[in-house]
Amino acid sequence: MLAVGTASLALPGCARTLTSPPVSTQAAAPGAATLLDQIAWRLLRHVPESATGLGVDVGEHAGLRYRLEDRSAEGRTQLAQTLREDLARIERVDAASLDASTQTSLAVVRSAYRTALDGFAQPYGDVAVGGWRNAPYVVIQNVGAYLDTPRFLDADHPIRTREDADAYLSRLGQMDDQLDGELERMRSAAAMGLIPPDFLLDRAITQMTGTIADARDGGGGLVRSLVDRTGSFPGNWQTDAKSIVAGQTVPALERQLTELKRQRALATSDPGLRERPGGSEFYAWALRTSTTTHVPPEEVHTRGLDQLAALHARMDPILRSLGYTRGTVGARMTALGKDRRFMFAEGDPGRAEILAFIRKRIDWIRAQMPRAFRELVPGNVEVRRLPPAEEPGAPTAYGGAGSKDGTVPGKMWINLRSTDLHRKYDLPTLVHHEAIPGHVWQGEYANRLPLIRSILAFNAYSEGWALYGEQLADELGAYDDDPVGRLGYLQSIAFRACRMVVDTGLHTKGWTREQAIRFFMEKNGNKREEVVNEVDRYCSWPGQACGYKMGHNEINRQRDRAQAVLGTAYDLRDFDQAVVDGGNVPLDVLADNVSRYIANARRA
Repeated sequence: MLAVGTASLALPGCARTLTSPPVSTQAAAPGAATLLDQIAWRLLRHVPESATGLGVDVGEHAGLRYRLEDRSAEGRTQLAQTLREDLARIERVDAASLDASTQTSLAVVRSAYRTALDGFAQPYGDVAVGGWRNAPYVVIQNVGAYLDTPRFLDADHPIRTREDADAYLSRLGQMDDQLDGELERMRSAAAMGLIPPDFLLDRAITQMTGTIADARDGGGGLVRSLVDRTGSFPGNWQTDAKSIVAGQTVPALERQLTELKRQRALATSDPGLRERPGGSEFYAWALRTSTTTHVPPEEVHTRGLDQLAALHARMDPILRSLGYTRGTVGARMTALGKDRRFMFAEGDPGRAEILAFIRKRIDWIRAQMPRAFRELVPGNVEVRRLPPAEEPGAPTAYGGAGSKDGTVPGKMWINLRSTDLHRKYDLPTLVHHEAIPGHVWQGEYANRLPLIRSILAFNAYSEGWALYGEQLADELGAYDDDPVGRLGYLQSIAFRACRMVVDTGLHTKGWTREQAIRFFMEKNGNKREEVVNEVDRYCSWPGQACGYKMGHNEINRQRDRAQAVLGTAYDLRDFDQAVVDGGNVPLDVLADNVSRYIANARRA
């Protein structure tokens, strides 16, 4: 990317921690507020797990805690119909007289629903409504109920009462319906000629085989998670859960595994959508929803190459100062990665070291937040290892905010299948991306907004903000005495520029899987073990990887605009506050929110 100029940081000032959502100075029109609330609950009826994750499945909505999402073709049809009905209701609203916050909320719903409906018009695939995981394949190495539901039940379904435990059993008893609903759609897509690449199927088959083996062992984690949390509740929890898993869940998993193996016999090694029926159309939609722009693949590809070169120009002098003077930036970063000073110990001792390292970094960055924001959220985050069965097909880490009421903490999930995935110089920026001031931090601001705004998210904003969070950590002094850590940060940003090149290369230029892997390794010095999973992820989540740098670029473009217009009236804390208070939005709505902030600052 073009080197991003960093703003002069404002001096630390007073900041207050919020315990309740701020009150708008202009009341929203009751009609619009009621409509937005109705639309939120209508959507949550289709995705009840989200209600649990947000902590809103209580009171009159407590029944949602007993249900799982319907993943069948009929369930998708019903969801699309709800979106059409509610989009029509939103489009009839005259927003001109409404306050800015409500106008933003209406714009967010319009954008998310229109984009999702375009996705449902595709002949196949998994469509996220206001989310980031859009996939042509219904079940693969990182998509499917065989991964999602066990993780959700263990990490997000609370068990504080006997009723919660009953709800867990109810949901567990619906998992086979979820799996069979997906199976129906897997077969339908295959009948159209959509077969995933063989290397993705190999991963999915291995993971599902492991899931089945675990479930056969006394019900595995699905039973343990319930039993471990019901010690004080009378009931036959273990017996009931084991019966469900053995009689319903395992047979449904085996049916999916049989279909995956059948498709494996038909599969090729072609990684991209260009080689699949309707793939070019699906990719065009996936790229548009990921970036919330209409920038074509060729331009995304070129921007990635240009920005990678600019970032490497910043890394070169640091490498030279450390004595790494020969070879490309990628080759020198590869050499740096082999320096044992920056490695963690192997096995469980190294895993414990990594977890302690992350928690210490979270404590440091949380203390810096008054220098970057006017109003503080708690930054309530729990660090957890990914379930081992999920780790082989998962990224190095991911994270997100917890419940709206704060009772369920946000989480940073870290992949610890091997400690060699991580280095002491690249782990700090991973923390700033996933936790604070990245996903967990931003998500807590989103949780202060109306319910529909806590549900709907946009990949370019979410991931662009997380990259901007990495940048903020650098600007706040994370690497002032740590040039190697700054290299890790710059390599992380450059990695996202590589993603723009690789994702478009795979899906529009006929790149092979190995070509994509080698690009990361040779150009940016990333470890093969790290990037194999990355490249496979781009094959199953086409377009998603491009949203990171595109969103980051736009946030910085808006910041540069604010600085240029406001001059001495510009304050980093006010800009950052405007971006997070505006919530998770498409990039065009982000520009509108920044324009309002600039106008208010000029009047102040």
